[in-house]
Amino acid sequence: MNWDQIEGQWKDLKGRMRERWAKLTEDDLEWISGKRDRLLGKVQKHYGMQKEKAEKEVDSFVTSIDRQLKKH
Repeated sequence: MNWDQIEGQWKDLKGRMRERWAKLTEDDLEWISGKRDRLLGKVQKHYGMQKEKAEKEVDSFVTSIDRQLKKH
């Protein structure tokens, strides 16, 4: 799954994002709107992560979503 696909399915994926990163607010998710750089920034801010760690977390999450969607 690439970021164009994520952006296109953002409304469907917001719930999964909240499950993974509970500190993200609904306002955060609306502002992020499927943009990777925005998600990284909010994950860094809310969880006190360095950029590299946030990138690994987000990429791992996207990979897991991709696997789940391919099973269906």
